[in-house]
Amino acid sequence: MADKKNAVQLPRPTAVEVEFAQQLVERAKADGVSLVGPGGFLAGITRTVLESALDAELDAHLDEAGVDETTGRRANVRNGHGAKTVQTEVGPVRIQVPRDRVGSFTPRIVPKHARRLDGFNEAILSLYAKGLTTGEISAHLADVYDAEVSRELISRVTDSVLDEMEAWRQRPLDRIYPVVFIDALVMKIRQGQVANRPVYVVVGISLDGERDVLGMWAGSGGEGAKQWAGYLTELRNRGVEDAFMVCSDGLKGMTTAIEQVWPQAVHQQCVVHLVRASLRYTNRKDWQKIIPALREIYTAPTVAAAEARFEAFAAEF
Repeated sequence: MADKKNAVQLPRPTAVEVEFAQQLVERAKADGVSLVGPGGFLAGITRTVLESALDAELDAHLDEAGVDETTGRRANVRNGHGAKTVQTEVGPVRIQVPRDRVGSFTPRIVPKHARRLDGFNEAILSLYAKGLTTGEISAHLADVYDAEVSRELISRVTDSVLDEMEAWRQRPLDRIYPVVFIDALVMKIRQGQVANRPVYVVVGISLDGERDVLGMWAGSGGEGAKQWAGYLTELRNRGVEDAFMVCSDGLKGMTTAIEQVWPQAVHQQCVVHLVRASLRYTNRKDWQKIIPALREIYTAPTVAAAEARFEAFAAEF
């Protein structure tokens, strides 16, 4: 049985949070980007955040124990780690839980014996997206814990996790990515009050075919060429000298920004968004026929085959 007294009471997902999760799954399916599952991006960063938070919790617990007056030594110290798998919204995550010698440490973010942790996705992504204040990040973590946790502990966990996040955000990248995907997810951000903000995610496909999340930025929704050039320049400064193709939807100023940073790259509008845009000019009753027909065009093995299928599509519809 889990320790109910100390267990984290996570709120039920809101309609926006459900929509947010659906967006993640949709992008993963559309682009082939492994965001979820044991090897997905979210599982990896969830593990990092949980382990950093657990370490910060234990440090706070050890500080509370103080010093043994008889020996002059700390009354309680670290005593290794224990492996544990927790089920999350993004799949199973294997974590290392720190232990203390006395055995009095009771984690709050992952309670003893707990095997499931829900409602953590938005807090995780808020940590990785540049453009949020420390206060906004702390607010997300406070929601994940509960009102009973002290501000000091939230601050300590935030500081610990931010160090890990900054290292991830500044890590060197490959020189070339044949394909780069850029998309926006919508999530709730606390700015005095809760408001929806886009989080822009850039995913690169390496020369070895590996997928890597290159960066994340919290935007305002009104980004133009200047802001996009700044985001892409940051990636170039971290080592990305060129990209062969950049796929995105019709984000304002994106083509101009790509031409400035990677002049030889081709800007390809996201196929999913092109299909959606095409459907706006059709009757819903025809979608069951139109969508498979469009798929035959953009999945054609050659240009000639695509042109032939397009002609057949035009003749039918």
